[in-house]
Amino acid sequence: MMENIIQDRLAFLKPTKMNIIDESYMHKGHAGNTGGGHFNLIVVSEIFQNKSTMERHRIIYSALEDLIPNEIHALSIKAIAPSEI
Repeated sequence: MMENIIQDRLAFLKPTKMNIIDESYMHKGHAGNTGGGHFNLIVVSEIFQNKSTMERHRIIYSALEDLIPNEIHALSIKAIAPSEI
């Protein structure tokens, strides 16, 4: 499952919380989708402390870049430091 691959790829973040929700069913047949899934990601990690939203997203996209756009067509990210909860 793609959720397991995403989780494995992001394990280096040592997350205290990670939710990966496959929302692909909501986007079947949508224009431009070459078959990759749509995912909603929530991850809490100390690594995000003192980093901007853009830096946090870059870290995540860097770990998943070879999966985009074929296996992952769309990714919604909420990356949070534990102090922000």
